[in-house]
Amino acid sequence: MNKFNIASEEDIKNGKTTDVYFENTLKIFEEKGVGGEYVVAEFTTTSLPEDGGWGVFVGLEDVITLLEGKPVDLYSLPEGTIFRPRDDKGVLTPVMMIQGPYKEFCIYETPLLGFMCHPSGVATKAARVKKAAGDATVMSFGIRRMHPAIAPSIDRSAYIGGCDNISCIAGAEAVGVEPTGTMPHALTIMFGSPEDAFRAFDEVLSEDVPRIALVDTYHDETLETFMASKAMGENLYGVRLDTPSSRRGDLIKIVQEVRWEMDVRGIDAKIIASGGINEYSIPALKEAGVSSFGVGTSVSNARTINFAMDIVEKEGVPVAKRGKFSGKKMVYRCPECLTFKNVHWEQEKDPVCGCGTDMNPMLEHYLKNGVRTKKGVEASNLRDRVLDQLKKVEAGWNKE
Repeated sequence: MNKFNIASEEDIKNGKTTDVYFENTLKIFEEKGVGGEYVVAEFTTTSLPEDGGWGVFVGLEDVITLLEGKPVDLYSLPEGTIFRPRDDKGVLTPVMMIQGPYKEFCIYETPLLGFMCHPSGVATKAARVKKAAGDATVMSFGIRRMHPAIAPSIDRSAYIGGCDNISCIAGAEAVGVEPTGTMPHALTIMFGSPEDAFRAFDEVLSEDVPRIALVDTYHDETLETFMASKAMGENLYGVRLDTPSSRRGDLIKIVQEVRWEMDVRGIDAKIIASGGINEYSIPALKEAGVSSFGVGTSVSNARTINFAMDIVEKEGVPVAKRGKFSGKKMVYRCPECLTFKNVHWEQEKDPVCGCGTDMNPMLEHYLKNGVRTKKGVEASNLRDRVLDQLKKVEAGWNKE
């Protein structure tokens, strides 16, 4: 039995993290001799958090792991794809599709959605933050706001979405990068003075750890910046300003003051801002002189993308509940303007976008009768994919 209140991999594989009505449904199937019909089920969402016009799809690798060995086929957008919930005609965009005997994957609907909804929400928020930050560095600091069992998932999603650095040790190991952090207020408190803490940080840690001093523990941020410069000298990489709003401080004005005083004194260090940072606050802070952003709760606790799984075809016949679009579909996307078009599987092929560009089919085959057909992609490559697509997201595409 687990000592923490978390599900094990075996629990997930055995269907113990599902909603009980799916277990009840399987009992009914067994008693009545149904459920083995061949179906096509699509995963779609009708909207995105904060009325955003685009999202980042993440979670495919965990889905594949769950379904491997099951007699099903899996089609999906590649992980790290920027998608729109509806195409240019208002048809819902399937980000993923499973086909096979329904009873073979019925019980997994709940964890399948769980593997997609929150990770995609985190990646989407991270991408929006990175879009706003541009060439400024974005560090994911938010794992303390969520359950530690999902910390690696949070940081992986944040990294794929565009964050430059992540703080979770296990998350960094999972994506193959070095974790990044600064220092806690507790370091200064335990040493009794900012200057002693800064000096100890510089003396003890290896040279590859950036010397970023947290300069708001006991004194004015500018004064502690001077202390950091004195203690670390040329090794000082940057100073971090954290949550001044909790002390009625105006972060933009503090940044302007610190930047001015460092420049006047020839202190060559960057300013890192953290505490309540999101894509809406970043532009003004960047203009004021911030070079890097530590983003926490807004990314780790990002609103989920409310994907739903719906059967759209049974034994080759189109079916759908109200509000959904029946029939198996192929998703096409314009590589230039990222416009989507969803068409019936056997109908229109290789449509042309309104901008005159040939559209690309986006649903790729990842499992064939439960056997993986494609190798996994490194998180760094998925991140590059997202960053490349972000260049094509125009301001007018932020609302549906």
